Amino acid sequence: MGDRRFSLVDQYRSGKRGIALIAFVFPGQGAQRVGMMGDILEKFPEARAVFEGAGQAIGRDLIDLCLRGPEGELTKTVNAQPAILASSVAIFEILKSRGLAPQVVAGLSLGEYTALVAAGSIELGDSLRLVRARGTYMQEAVPEGEGAMAAIIGLDENMINEICAGASDEGIVEPANLNSPGQVIVSGRVRGVNKAASLARAAGASAIPLKVSAPFHCSLMRPVAARLEADLDRTDIRRASLPVFANVSATIVRSPGEIKQSLLEQVYSPVLWDRSVRAMISYGVRAFVEVGPGKTLTSLIRKIDRSVSVFSVQDVPSVDAVLSWKEAAAVGG
Repeated sequence: MGDRRFSLVDQYRSGKRGIALIAFVFPGQGAQRVGMMGDILEKFPEARAVFEGAGQAIGRDLIDLCLRGPEGELTKTVNAQPAILASSVAIFEILKSRGLAPQVVAGLSLGEYTALVAAGSIELGDSLRLVRARGTYMQEAVPEGEGAMAAIIGLDENMINEICAGASDEGIVEPANLNSPGQVIVSGRVRGVNKAASLARAAGASAIPLKVSAPFHCSLMRPVAARLEADLDRTDIRRASLPVFANVSATIVRSPGEIKQSLLEQVYSPVLWDRSVRAMISYGVRAFVEVGPGKTLTSLIRKIDRSVSVFSVQDVPSVDAVLSWKEAAAVGG
């Protein structure tokens, strides 16, 4: 299977543009919900095995957390991130064992760790310990109630930069996620984010406060990177077997050094999701499979380019649907 992946990529890059690559993309925090993975865990033993191993790695019953919550526990960063990662890896294993594997991977924020597991760069247990530590550091970096994030809908990146600059006298506020045309998440101090939201509404945009436990992907998170670096230094990071498109650069990272640096910068830098999707399409991707809870990435990709095929796989019916597509289209690993 590994040789097939490389031959597809190599054929495309050598100029045979009839080849269409498949990208698996993995969701970030916010995709969690109580009850997620219920039918998957019931039907697929390999999914339950992933969850049991994941729970042992971090000393937490992730099956009970996903199925029964409570919501207040599941939404905590320190719990949500391992739960989403385990869910995405479980579904990835189901698809891979049935002959559907990617030639390219990427993930949104937390999802980048899942992408690295899929690319064979980081072991599942190590990735779970990393994201649990990362979540703890994020929650501790800014006291509760002092940070905020908001989604700005209807303005371009240049306008968002101007608004953040205009609101910064009230406190740090910066672009955090460049998600799709006209959708940017801003992050920072509460007063700065509130002023940015007011300025955006005055400019005719929508501004929606997000329910988050910390102001992710802004300079307030720099202390997190300093703490996370020690954890990454203790982690066995291998060369990725697949092209991994990094959040911070929208370019491919494969070497251990590139991967480590990308994960550190990602903590306090904006997620360039729009650019990453466009870069993957330019690379040859013609089908995206969102692997894990929710449909956020599916929605964003459709807004970025409606010419590509997009699938969301998060439950038994959607597993069946994408495998039926695989058989009809004669694609796979």
